[in-house]
Amino acid sequence: MRSRCLCQICTCGRHRCPHGNTRIYENSGVPYPTTEYLEKYPMYGNVLPPQSLKPKQEFRACCAKMEGITTFKSDYRPYEIVKQPCHVPEEYKPKLGEIDLGTTYKRDFNSYKVQPVAIARPLERQQIEKGKLDTVPTYKDDYRAWDIQKSELYKPEETYHPPTVKFGNSTTFQDDYVPQEIKPRQSFKPSFVVRQSAMPFNGDTSHRLDYVPHQLEFKFARPKEVYKPSNQPFEDLTTHRNDFQGLVGETAKMCKPTFNRVTQNARFEGSTEFRESFQPWEIPPPIVKKVPEYVPPTGTMQLSSTSHLDYVPYQANRVIPIRPVSHRRNGNFPFQGKSTTKEDFPAWERCRPGIIKRHQQIPNPSGKFDGLSIFRSHYVPHELIPTESCKPLNVAVRSSIPFDDVTMYSIEYTPKKQEICPASYPSPPGYIFENVNSQGHKFFQEISTAVKAF
Repeated sequence: MRSRCLCQICTCGRHRCPHGNTRIYENSGVPYPTTEYLEKYPMYGNVLPPQSLKPKQEFRACCAKMEGITTFKSDYRPYEIVKQPCHVPEEYKPKLGEIDLGTTYKRDFNSYKVQPVAIARPLERQQIEKGKLDTVPTYKDDYRAWDIQKSELYKPEETYHPPTVKFGNSTTFQDDYVPQEIKPRQSFKPSFVVRQSAMPFNGDTSHRLDYVPHQLEFKFARPKEVYKPSNQPFEDLTTHRNDFQGLVGETAKMCKPTFNRVTQNARFEGSTEFRESFQPWEIPPPIVKKVPEYVPPTGTMQLSSTSHLDYVPYQANRVIPIRPVSHRRNGNFPFQGKSTTKEDFPAWERCRPGIIKRHQQIPNPSGKFDGLSIFRSHYVPHELIPTESCKPLNVAVRSSIPFDDVTMYSIEYTPKKQEICPASYPSPPGYIFENVNSQGHKFFQEISTAVKAF
């Protein structure tokens, strides 16, 4: 008799032995074995988190008034603008007399009479004869046919006779292929049903059991230094203010002329051959994506920053501007929208030069313009002939003969009885339970069947 494991008895490949504890904890008696790491390093107790040294977020507003003077306003000095002289063009005076349209080609070219060139090729003589042409080619004149007798065939004459018996030979696939039954596999996926245990949860770990709390050493706390503002005034002298002398210079002259757009009163003819032949099509409006409605967040926004919290205001003297005394009038009139650029760089006056017109030497055409193009004059419309489709009609072909649904598989297939895996039973038939080894494998002993003597 031979003992076999449950994994070896299974024929479908879906049954396995449940694995238990390893050999180390086989006879220890501990229901929940732990590791060496959990035994040496137990879990700490309840320890409070360290206190945060970050300052509290409090908004401190600055009470001083903001000064709206920039370095450009304080250091800028306007210069005197000199008007640019305007250049007056000279009046055009046409020359007296008629224009000489002669060229060097007309002056140096001497015309002479040209005679037609005589043809040097001889005239072709056509010989026309009314009689019939009787000619024999060289191939027919030189070729002589031989008197060759046809050779007899030595191949025996064989006539094909179709067989009267039905073809019954089997193929190599039919001889070698043995149909086997497809056995469904058992799913190893765990079920979604929650298994509740009746035993209470044991939350003790090796870290909690073996942890020994030690007293921590006293941590030296360094006292925070109190900020002491300086009593001396803030020195706001920069390198620009120290090195800038404010020398008076001349204003750069602008040589760019004023741009005046030339307009015409005549109406533009916008019709073309393309617009007349191709009319606009209706285009559906584009699909506009719906924007979700904005939902403002709940709660208040914290506007405090590290600069507001850590900034300590100190008293500083107001900066004295270095700009010269302004001679502008301070009145209560409304704002005019002027700036330093508009006041210091006004538009220059420039005289527009007159159009120089010359006398027209080529006369204009007197006839009416014919708007017929080359395409319209040479285009000949043709009638479109549709091409004939060669695609066959989609009509089902019906036959009076009944459909023969007999196949080789349906004739030669032999159904077999579905076998049940012996490992699916609690006790496999033909086996007796023997023992369970340290790795969790169940071994069964096969029952030997007695052989009857003849």
